[in-house]
Amino acid sequence: MTVDQLSVFVENKPGHLLEITEALGEAGIDLRALSIGDTAEFGVLRLIVSEADRALAVLREAGFTVSLTQVLAVSLADTPGSLSKILRVIAGAGINVEYLYAFVTRKSGGAYVVFRVEDNAAATAVLDKNGIVPVGPEELI
Repeated sequence: MTVDQLSVFVENKPGHLLEITEALGEAGIDLRALSIGDTAEFGVLRLIVSEADRALAVLREAGFTVSLTQVLAVSLADTPGSLSKILRVIAGAGINVEYLYAFVTRKSGGAYVVFRVEDNAAATAVLDKNGIVPVGPEELI
């Protein structure tokens, strides 16, 4: 099971991030999770939103370079060591994690982690085998 993630190219200039969030807000699209990595010239904003396909269209119409990627999301306890247990399973199967980001959920004591891996199907299979069930977009949104 995968989740749609938007990746938006953002020039590293004042107001560019604001333009993205305003475009999504004006379209009534809710931000559920985000992460940004940057260099001196640009950043890549990664978003989980309430309506990925519509957000993709809104951002493209606003002139942004944006792509849709399938990522894995896993629910875990918001306790020390929880992420390490999942990473041990993934690493033990020889699967590389390209990046990840995490956020706390509205549920008491819960959190989610979003993974971009080389092979979603292989990662899902090894997680399932170890009793770690990836969540779908309906749980995140």
